[in-house]
Amino acid sequence: MSEGDSSGESIHGKPSVIYRFFTRLGQIYQSWLDKSTPYTAVRWVVTLGLSFIYMIRVYLLQGWYIVTYALGIYHLNLFIAFLSPKVDPSLMEDSDDGPSLPTKQNEEFRPFIRRLPEFKFWHSATKGILVAMTCTFFEAFNVPVFWPILVMYFIMLFCITMKRQIKHMVKYRYIPFTHGKRKYKGKEDMGKTFAS
Repeated sequence: MSEGDSSGESIHGKPSVIYRFFTRLGQIYQSWLDKSTPYTAVRWVVTLGLSFIYMIRVYLLQGWYIVTYALGIYHLNLFIAFLSPKVDPSLMEDSDDGPSLPTKQNEEFRPFIRRLPEFKFWHSATKGILVAMTCTFFEAFNVPVFWPILVMYFIMLFCITMKRQIKHMVKYRYIPFTHGKRKYKGKEDMGKTFAS
């Protein structure tokens, strides 16, 4: 290999202008992602807004149904990964090495850890919508299909997949949604103070 092929350096040892540009662009993008992390509701509202704009675009153009179907399958795949535990309890039944979800009342509580965390779910879903939106600008992706068949097939696939996921959740007794930290009630404060 010649100098600078793998690290983006030019012949003279300095990083090339293109390499520095894309490195800086990546840093700015990561900075915006880091700043958006605590704003969960705002992030999802923006994603839903993008999704709504995409649906309006597909409706007005009357095409790109195969792209929309692929986007729906991709989002379904992300949602299933979001609902699934990081360590599949069905694989842990036979072996005793590693943590498992509690199945009895007296077992130790282990928090639910997702296979796909919420932030990565949001990020991937948003990128999927933007890629699908970009595809609608190219006629090559406008494959003529009978869209009602795709809708019926997607609904059937969604129902079968969710039924299997819900059965898995019931069988291994886990709930993928929590509403914050548990609050325990202690003794009520009587308002009395001790005088010294």
